[in-house]
Amino acid sequence: MKTKTMDGDSEDITIISNGVKVEGKVSSNGSIRLDGIIQGDILCQGNITIGESGEVYGKVNGQSITIGGKVEGIVNAKEKLILEAKADLKGDVFTKILVVEAGARFDGKSNMAGSGDNTISQSSNP
Repeated sequence: MKTKTMDGDSEDITIISNGVKVEGKVSSNGSIRLDGIIQGDILCQGNITIGESGEVYGKVNGQSITIGGKVEGIVNAKEKLILEAKADLKGDVFTKILVVEAGARFDGKSNMAGSGDNTISQSSNP
């Protein structure tokens, strides 16, 4: 699906609908809208929106990330992370800007030092 951005450019958006379950790594050069379930990592060059019915069990890596559903894993938003009121995040966060709406649940550590351009490694050794 292509949508127009504010500056008139078109943007590719991958939509994973409610009722869809993906097991494994998901990669995209565009943006992702998730209303289903992903059991695996998300690696996205664009923005990621996880709707209220969306669930991720793995690492999430994108430009700006909005979470309205459930995430269990490390989140790396290079620009901004928004936790909406019904968000449930269990994991550490790396970002430049962190917005937490009233009602959101966050169990983890936040790291806002530097550019938020931390690369999430393949292994999760302490």
